[in-house]
Amino acid sequence: MKFFLVFSLALLSIVFASDNLDSHLLMYGDDVGLLCNSWRVAGEANNLSPWKKVPEECRGYVKDYMTSRAYVLDLQMVANEAVGYARGIELGDDGNDVWVFDVDETLLSNLPYYAHHGYGYQVFNHGLFDKWVENGTAPVIESSLKLYEEVFRLGFKVFLLTGRSERHRNITVENLRNAGFMNWDKLILRDVEDYDKSATTYKSEKRSEMVKEGYRVLGNSGDQWSDLLGAAISIRSFKLPNPMYYIA
Repeated sequence: MKFFLVFSLALLSIVFASDNLDSHLLMYGDDVGLLCNSWRVAGEANNLSPWKKVPEECRGYVKDYMTSRAYVLDLQMVANEAVGYARGIELGDDGNDVWVFDVDETLLSNLPYYAHHGYGYQVFNHGLFDKWVENGTAPVIESSLKLYEEVFRLGFKVFLLTGRSERHRNITVENLRNAGFMNWDKLILRDVEDYDKSATTYKSEKRSEMVKEGYRVLGNSGDQWSDLLGAAISIRSFKLPNPMYYIA
């Protein structure tokens, strides 16, 4: 009974931390690493309430994960599963089979930016991030480049669907090409009328437009659940790891 009570209190500390962004995740010393790992896994499984920043106790954990071999291997695992799926599909003869890719933390890494902003511990600042985007220096995510090249080789049309602003089109194109991404069929960015929409609504609408135009969305890769859920979802979706931020 005593064990059950202690365990229940530990779980409640996590639950209440999701509702109160300023609260501590936990107060259990040596268990911090394990519970931060549980917090990350819950986020990747879309089981957390919407959150705005990494919990205080998990600052070091998220930094260590994002700069570790474990993060690279997790990315590779997702890409390998996606390649296996893509190779098993028999594409139509009309050229209308599509694979959709998000850009940030999916094709391009913004780790150099987040390294200076607490790896997600600081609340997201659109102005500062836009300045980073305008530098056009986000590095490639290597495993995603290999997946990108493979689905293109297999005959998929490749559509890039990003929450970046339309005003950043030229620098985004330059950054993508410098990182090795070539020959996409469409690059879709947020226009003025999309600014007030949630990411889920915006991306759902854009995928719905693809379907209305006769395309079949067979694959979708993104680091946020808002890249993957909503309307006109793909036959298979692949979630890349990202414990640094949450976009609804």
